[in-house]
Amino acid sequence: MSNYTDMTTSLGKDVKMPSNPEEAVLDTVPNPQAGTEAVVRFSCPEFTSVCPVTGQPDFGHLVIDYVPDQTLVESKSLKLFLQSFRNHGAFHEDCTIYVGKRIIEATKPIWLRIGGYWYPRGGIPIDVFWQSNTPPEGLWLPDQGVASYRGRG
Repeated sequence: MSNYTDMTTSLGKDVKMPSNPEEAVLDTVPNPQAGTEAVVRFSCPEFTSVCPVTGQPDFGHLVIDYVPDQTLVESKSLKLFLQSFRNHGAFHEDCTIYVGKRIIEATKPIWLRIGGYWYPRGGIPIDVFWQSNTPPEGLWLPDQGVASYRGRG
């Protein structure tokens, strides 16, 4: 078994939260089940960023589903990456799609989808959905489990 702490920048180490998403590192580790199509889900129900115009806080629930190929995204680095948006100004659409594209860049998965379920800004909830390509045929895709906005919680 490899020593994963030698392969990553954050796992098993005391690291500070990156100050912005661009400087955040998404670490990967080898996928021990490479060749087996399985959906891996990360759910971030307390995602935060700020409005790039007003500077007001924005809150969302991100659900990331992906089918890894040779590598997995290491979850501590993903947590630090997602937390780096806390003071980052960007629109909901940009945050959601940027997260998906960065995971693709790091892991080169077979397929990825992300749902960004955002709490209302100006009285209007904004939900953003993006996927990298068509999911593999026959893949079991569970519902993302986040209800349409009606006092989401």
